[in-house]
Amino acid sequence: MTTALRLPATLRRLHLPGRLTARIPGVGADTWTPTDPADAVRPLTLWDPIYLGSDLYGDPVHLNLVWRMLIVGGLPDAGKSNGVNQVLAHAALCRDVALWLFDGKENELTSWTLLADRLIGHDIEDSLDAVATLQSLLDGRLAELKAAGLEKVTPDSGQGFVLVVVDELALYTSVYGEPAQQKRFSAGLRDLVARGRAAGLIVVAATQRPSSDIVPTSLRDLFAYRWALACANDASSDLVLGHGCANSGYSAATIDLDGHAGVGYLLAENRRTPRLFRAAYLARDDIRYLVSVGLTLRGRPALQPLAGGAP
Repeated sequence: MTTALRLPATLRRLHLPGRLTARIPGVGADTWTPTDPADAVRPLTLWDPIYLGSDLYGDPVHLNLVWRMLIVGGLPDAGKSNGVNQVLAHAALCRDVALWLFDGKENELTSWTLLADRLIGHDIEDSLDAVATLQSLLDGRLAELKAAGLEKVTPDSGQGFVLVVVDELALYTSVYGEPAQQKRFSAGLRDLVARGRAAGLIVVAATQRPSSDIVPTSLRDLFAYRWALACANDASSDLVLGHGCANSGYSAATIDLDGHAGVGYLLAENRRTPRLFRAAYLARDDIRYLVSVGLTLRGRPALQPLAGGAP
């Protein structure tokens, strides 16, 4: 029987927006309002490391997604959506990122809708059309790189990024539509994951348990970065982190869901062993604030203040 991991009190929930926005002139709880001009804000870029949370020692955990893909797995209420939100929070402050959101349950990514270049719900035909459109966009970006004599995007190539977030991946690969449509979706997404890295097209996918009968192994194994939140057992944890991690002492099945939402293992940044940490927490007001900043950066109409004057 797996023994639940008890984490020390030093691993605490963190509040992301202040940490993320403190270094941006003109942005802050006391200095920024939705009426400030866009040129008063210095945006982030996806070349900057993404802040995710804090490890056991209180050290910040960052992730650089350029040329990489990320899969997030774990039980319901383990914190997958909040984890994905950390990536979206950073992307919201990046003027060089186009957002394509696949919201399988149609209730996890809605807070970011105003920043999305396209939002896809449970309609399988719409999701297939979106994947096909992304494949065409990817073809164009790769052709541009080839014409410029480049193998991949660089900070000076000027192409920016396309961030594709798929929440509840298994719904598209095993639930919605007919088996033939599910296979088309899996094949199309596999193409994006396989070819997208060089062109600055980045896929972040979240699902509960990416077993081969739900998410094809040929797709799952293309994700270089893996983030496992609380899992039901060692086998489920290994499906996310990779075979043998549990036997080496890195199992998300040891994470007790009670009071430890957001705690998980991250295998990324060329590390040979997963890193245990807790994701920062984003409340709805935090997301609304970040969306307001993101709209300003993109030259779009700002959100109206809520009752009480909060942005």
